[in-house]
Amino acid sequence: MMSRTITIERFLTKSEDWVPVRPDQNYKQITARLWGKGLTLRGEVPGSAIAAARQYCAKAGQFLISRIDARHGAFGIVPEELDGALVSNDFPCFNIDASTVLPHFFEWYSRTPEFIDLCRRASEGSTNRVRMKEAKFLKMTVPLPSLDEQRRIVEKLDRVAALVDDRRNAIEAAERETQALLLKAFQRAIDGAPLRPMAEVAPLVRRPVEIDLDASYPELGVRSFGRGTFHKPDLPGAEVGNKKLFRICGGDLLFNIVFAWEGAVAVAQPEDEGRVGSHRFLSCVPAPETATVEFLRFYFSTPEGLQKLGEASPGGAGRNRTLGLKKLESLQVPVPPILRQHWFDGLQTKAREARAIRASTAQDVEALIPAMLHEIFDGGAMAA
Repeated sequence: MMSRTITIERFLTKSEDWVPVRPDQNYKQITARLWGKGLTLRGEVPGSAIAAARQYCAKAGQFLISRIDARHGAFGIVPEELDGALVSNDFPCFNIDASTVLPHFFEWYSRTPEFIDLCRRASEGSTNRVRMKEAKFLKMTVPLPSLDEQRRIVEKLDRVAALVDDRRNAIEAAERETQALLLKAFQRAIDGAPLRPMAEVAPLVRRPVEIDLDASYPELGVRSFGRGTFHKPDLPGAEVGNKKLFRICGGDLLFNIVFAWEGAVAVAQPEDEGRVGSHRFLSCVPAPETATVEFLRFYFSTPEGLQKLGEASPGGAGRNRTLGLKKLESLQVPVPPILRQHWFDGLQTKAREARAIRASTAQDVEALIPAMLHEIFDGGAMAA
């Protein structure tokens, strides 16, 4: 257990490095990510786009913290690439006395739940105006091992973090390779296949729900970018109003017509059976002897399939585009022999199994650093 502690004001000194904002000069800006995930570049803007006449100039190695979101872990050490970035008064910067606390050691400690809780306790205010109180924050105490022990802790955590990064990169590379192999196999499967309209291959099926004002209806959602379905909260019948609801069955090929152009296409799973969707959700059911639902879903995740959905979704820029019902029915899709589709679906099943194993491994990998932080800092028992 780390018996020695130190008040934060003993090693953090607020920087007062204000600089005038020049309208004709470009400035980097910083985003403080939540839950101890550090700082990143928000973008670069001309001084004319910054309302304040002067701002703080952040320096590499300083500790920057968000007054508003400190209680949510919005802080971090300024990296070299953000040196000279400007931040407002809501993001005070502190110089670290490295003769007492190593900056990298403090960076690791700041990622613990205990330090985030410390920031929460240093924040006050009403619900919408909670702010970190600087004086209170600086009076808080944190563990203080010797400098030699700090170095050993940093070396240990850095070494494990490098291994975690390597493993994460390997998992991501394996996923990219799997997806590339699937796409290659899909192209082989549709080689020479005829094109037929969706109205013939997977007709639209509507199952209207008769609304009972005293009942509730579990809604289903479809995520963009091929990320599947999700369950929305139940919708009370009294709140349905003039909204039309349609029942969804497992195995439906679902299109969210508002976001279809960005891949909001999914297969309804067995656990989705009986949920409902509004008129914005279209259910298509493939003819069993003609096409499989997973084969069609994959097609609409390919660049060619997404392009067709985009062309069938007229409207303004961004999220004002809507997939037309008639346009969906007339979309031409490749229809190879059903046995070839089953062969490809078998490959998709194996890919999903491999993906599930990788996801489980990724969870274990991501849990390693938090577990080590907890072990090293003994649950943060000495932070107060």
